[in-house]
Amino acid sequence: MITVHHLNNSRSQRIIWMLEELEVPYQIKRYQREATMLAPDALKKVHPLGKSPVITDGEQVVAESGAILEYLAERYDLEKRLLPTGQEAHLQSRYWLHYAEGSLMPLLVMKLIFSRMGQRPVPWLLRPIGNAFGKGVQKAWLDKQLATHRQFIEQHLSKNTWFAGAQMSIADVQMSFPLQALSARGGAAVSPAIQAWLKNVQARPAWQRAIEQGGEVQLS
Repeated sequence: MITVHHLNNSRSQRIIWMLEELEVPYQIKRYQREATMLAPDALKKVHPLGKSPVITDGEQVVAESGAILEYLAERYDLEKRLLPTGQEAHLQSRYWLHYAEGSLMPLLVMKLIFSRMGQRPVPWLLRPIGNAFGKGVQKAWLDKQLATHRQFIEQHLSKNTWFAGAQMSIADVQMSFPLQALSARGGAAVSPAIQAWLKNVQARPAWQRAIEQGGEVQLS
């Protein structure tokens, strides 16, 4: 049976959603973040980097969200429900699958870091400087970058129900976490096409079952 090594409040939530969409039996092994918000050392017993998400399927260990989603789709999606077969849809699905972590998430991680530079664990004497520096970087560069990406995604979703077109695909599963983060941190709360996509996702029974199993993700 597949085991999802699930870190609370993390990208591993979308792996649970993928498994619910495919109706593949799985179990969850839960891990809690440390006070530093980092993953516990126990995850290093599963994979040397000690990161989540990671799954085990028998003796097979698979890490990295995109690799896990492709592995699950190729092995268990025999009806091709989440793997578009048309050339254009296939290319779009592949693009957004890699865009999520390659282009968008690094900016969102930076947004989180720079927004917390006036908080612990930064020493209290340095927090005013850290706060000013973090706000300066966000205003001068980071927020403009996120706005460009938000407009790019909004334009695409204004023409497509799902990222690969009319059919939901693994690209939508992959994009779920960064778009939740973008909505919370990057101004996408006022982007109607992105919000419509999020509502479509959240209305899916498989998504709702995944939330019941893995818990809500808090990204604000």
